[in-house]
Parts: sequence; C-alpha cells; structure tokens
Amino acid sequence: MTDTSIPSADQSLDEETPTATATETEEGTAEAREKKAPADSDLFRQSEIAADYVEGLLDILDYDGDIDELVSGGRPVVEVVGGRLQNLVGQRGATLEALQELTRLAVFRQTGTPSRLLLDVGGYRAARRKELAAVAKNAVEKVKEHGEPVRLEPMSAFERKCVHDVVNAMTDVESESEGVEPNRRIIVRPVAD
Repeated sequence: MTDTSIPSADQSLDEETPTATATETEEGTAEAREKKAPADSDLFRQSEIAADYVEGLLDILDYDGDIDELVSGGRPVVEVVGGRLQNLVGQRGATLEALQELTRLAVFRQTGTPSRLLLDVGGYRAARRKELAAVAKNAVEKVKEHGEPVRLEPMSAFERKCVHDVVNAMTDVESESEGVEPNRRIIVRPVAD
C-alpha cells in the first residue's frame, strides 16, 4: 500500500511560515532556508507534474483550457485559462481548493516532497486577491476609526494570507488568525503599545 499522506495535514501550506525565534541567529536562519528552499528547477518540475495532472483532469471532465506552468514568488504555479471553467472554481473557491490539494498530492507522490503549489483557474485567485485587499483596507479603516478589533468572516488559508499581507503592510494595526478550519478567521486590531 502506498502512503499518500503529506506532513502536517492540519496546517495548510498556504499559510505563512513561523518566524524565527529570538535565539536563532540571522546566519543560522538563512542557512536553514537555503537547505529547505527547493531550487527553481525543482519548483518548475513540480509545476510541470501538476500541469500534467490538471490536464488529465480536464480531459476526463471534457473541459477545454490552456495550462501555464511557472514559478512565482518561490513556489510552483499552474494557471488554467479558458471558458466554461467556473465549475472548477466552485462556490467561494471551494472546488478550486480541493483541486489544488489533489494536485499537490499528485506532485508529492511523484517527488516525495510536499509542494506549496498554487493552482488558479480562470483568474479566480487574482480577482479574489483584489477583493480581499479591499476587505482588509476596510477593516483597517474601521480599526483606526473606532480603536476596536474587527473580526472578519472565516476564510481559506489563501484568503487569510492575502489579508495578512495587506494588514502587515500598514502601520498601527496587526492581524492574527484564530479558530479552527473551516471556521478559521482573521482579527484585525490596533497595535498594542
């Protein structure tokens, strides 16, 4: 029997990695990242494996779509573009998230290494990223205006990361995730003095 499990199933690979502790040195952290970070050629190989897997799924489902594989931001990316792909995204991206996990599993089975692959269908993630930036900015405005924390609706790991990135780029506010999947959400609050 083949083991198809991936490490830390409870922790999504989309979420930020923990920051270094105060006891770690800058050099030690950099060396650890170099050892752990796959080379661009390995990442591109992961995106090729994923693209082949997605192409097979599209053939089975009789969907037409162009598939692009690339490496962006230190992670493999597969983008599927074409008409009639909304069913592959699903409500609020739920089907897309499931397809991404299946695709990551296909990569893991061939490489033996967990993948941080990002799958996008029909530009959904790019459009959602813009929507989430607006949600994050709105939450920040409310926090700055009223001085009270703002709890956002539950989100996927991808969505939470998008919001954290926007909030972390602003001053006088901070964000953190709370709760357990699928009800994990972000709280935006004023920075504690």
